[in-house]
Amino acid sequence: MSDAILIVSFGGPDGPDDVMPFLENVLRGRHVPRERMLEVAEHYHHFDGRSPINQQNRELIAALREMLDREGPHLPIYWGNRNWHPLLPDTFARMKEDGVTRAICFMTSAYSSYSGCRQYRENVIAAQQATDATGIETLKLRVFYNHPGFIEPMVERTAAALAAAPGAALLFTAHSVPLSMADTSHYVQQLEEASRLVATGAGCPDYRLVYQSRSGPPTQPWLEPDICLAIEQTASAGATHAVVVPIGFISDHLEVLYDLDTEARQKAADLGIGFTRVSSVGTDPRFIAMIRELILERLDPAVPKRACGLYGPNHDICPIDCCPAPSRVAAPPRPESPTCGGAS
Repeated sequence: MSDAILIVSFGGPDGPDDVMPFLENVLRGRHVPRERMLEVAEHYHHFDGRSPINQQNRELIAALREMLDREGPHLPIYWGNRNWHPLLPDTFARMKEDGVTRAICFMTSAYSSYSGCRQYRENVIAAQQATDATGIETLKLRVFYNHPGFIEPMVERTAAALAAAPGAALLFTAHSVPLSMADTSHYVQQLEEASRLVATGAGCPDYRLVYQSRSGPPTQPWLEPDICLAIEQTASAGATHAVVVPIGFISDHLEVLYDLDTEARQKAADLGIGFTRVSSVGTDPRFIAMIRELILERLDPAVPKRACGLYGPNHDICPIDCCPAPSRVAAPPRPESPTCGGAS
């Protein structure tokens, strides 16, 4: 058997001519108003039409490559995106040509939801079918919202930001999704748990989880409150500074750089309060070591599975009703059995 690691990500445009084709890929079938698509396109043009996510994925792969070369397992790393080059079908065609028979898939999403989990798995299957690569076995790594390798760097960064702004209000933010999608997954529960773990670790039990970057029609209910509204409420409550933690993201891509560093920061400035945005986990060595750990535990069930907090490590193999498309089934039950650091 020939194993390989497959990094699966969202993708982003590499220049101005890519922006609209990329957004059409992202929003196909989602009935997003054309004016909203053009508005989002301007966000990319604000950065010369280039998304930073591709370079960030290259840096993550380089850091993982260095760690695996040093500590093993010694496996090749491939990279395929959902919405822009390198696209998943092209990557599967290359893996098939190279003789790969099993791909260990790391999705760059820490949480369970249709768009953050099942849709990636559907994309992988579609790419295999399109390239006659269904003979490649795929093993998805578990979501890692409560893994110490994700939580501990975020605790450290959040604590440093709070120490530099005594008395600041603490806001955790994540990508908003339609309520119909949130209701069919553990997305909100996992975000609440990650936020709680980081806030507790940083010594700040008073915080809020808010949302950003909604793209649907105004008639469709999405998770709220929006980050800018939350900043207004924070200022109205008398806070003089807001510390914002992008807990829903693993790198400082466009929705961090524009929606937070541009729009939310400007909202805070307009209201006369300070604004600090905590950096995402990026290529922190503890996060890269976490990816290696997830690979090892997926290859060998005897490897302990670490997790902090109430819910323990997530499943390796997704149940058939896990993170369905919003119209398919009702919300699953909440997990129980508080644990910390144990195996599933």
